[in-house]
Amino acid sequence: MSRNSVVEKLKVIGPGAIITASFIGPGTVTTATRAGAGFGFALLWTILFAIIATIVLQEMVARIGIITGEGLGENIRDLFDNVILKFAAVWLVMIAVCVGCAAYISGDLLGTSLGVSYLFNIPENYVAPVIGVIILLLGLSGSYKIIEKVMIVLIIIMSVTFITTMFVSASDLGAILRGAFIPGIPNGSILTVIALIGTTVVPYNFFIHASTVSEKWDSADGLKESRMDTIITITVGGLITAAILITAGALIQGTEVTSIVQLAAPLEPLMGDLAPLFISIGLFSAGLSSAIASPMGAAVTVSSFMRWKGGFDNNKYKLVFSAIIILGIITSAIGFEPLEVLLFAQALNGLILPIIAILIMVLINKKSTMKEHVNPLWLNIIGWVITAVVSFLGIYSLIDAISSFL
Repeated sequence: MSRNSVVEKLKVIGPGAIITASFIGPGTVTTATRAGAGFGFALLWTILFAIIATIVLQEMVARIGIITGEGLGENIRDLFDNVILKFAAVWLVMIAVCVGCAAYISGDLLGTSLGVSYLFNIPENYVAPVIGVIILLLGLSGSYKIIEKVMIVLIIIMSVTFITTMFVSASDLGAILRGAFIPGIPNGSILTVIALIGTTVVPYNFFIHASTVSEKWDSADGLKESRMDTIITITVGGLITAAILITAGALIQGTEVTSIVQLAAPLEPLMGDLAPLFISIGLFSAGLSSAIASPMGAAVTVSSFMRWKGGFDNNKYKLVFSAIIILGIITSAIGFEPLEVLLFAQALNGLILPIIAILIMVLINKKSTMKEHVNPLWLNIIGWVITAVVSFLGIYSLIDAISSFL
């Protein structure tokens, strides 16, 4: 294959990169590190499942966006004739997504600043607001193309840093393959399994994907390229998550983990002075990508449900984006991240993930809008199995959040 043909194929990369960059955030990085440190390679299968589930659901969402020419919110609104059901679905999902984004944005900014703080010994609550202001300016630029390019660059950086550390740690290939393809749930690992899947299958990413595909493709002719974009980028995201887990499993198994920076010290005999740099750059990139996606997710979701046209150029969209990131700037500066709010956000996300997954399955099979692009039988079987699994995990997460709150 010639260099030009490779470059041409890579030009399809776009909306999928935003989804991948979104779910590889501080939460995913920390959860994968804890999974490796706590259970070795035994939970790698969870990442494999999460990536397959994400590819299947995001491909359906992208197909809905391209064929209907509308976002997921518009399609959900049009699904209900009953005014009460329409009102309940719209406001429940909107509130849940916005509360989730608002609750996690402080952690995203502080997670981004952790890499800088570790390298330069600057307090995180000094760095986080500065990063927040940069993201605010990026959002106010109103350019989808700029955000898309930033996300692609961040994925490349994360791939290089985390996959390099995985190879340097020289892990047991046999144990890795067993962990990836032989499912098992070690004692005490169920919440880690839920967390690994929950940080990958993210509700607001469905809304981002359905809305952003129309920026790149405006007809069914783009379905093949969109599918390739989704499969390639999300698979890369899975490799990054797996690389973090494998590195932790190889280097710090049995250690209680509070942050991924704990990987730096065990890597120093292998990478020398580059070890802290690699870990810091990877963590910064993961935090920044997620911190951009969080306010974007809230803005896209509200815009889609409220039928605000113009996307990134719409002033109402910018207002929602700004409100979330400004909240993050303030809370990260003062270190305000109350457990009750995080538990409430977890409970809401646990509630809406099953609802949205079911609605996606209904929408993708709606012949009046999707026509010949409805799911084939085999994909429906896979889709409903995935929906059943994420519904169970979502309800379990909801119950866990409520019990923790009480």
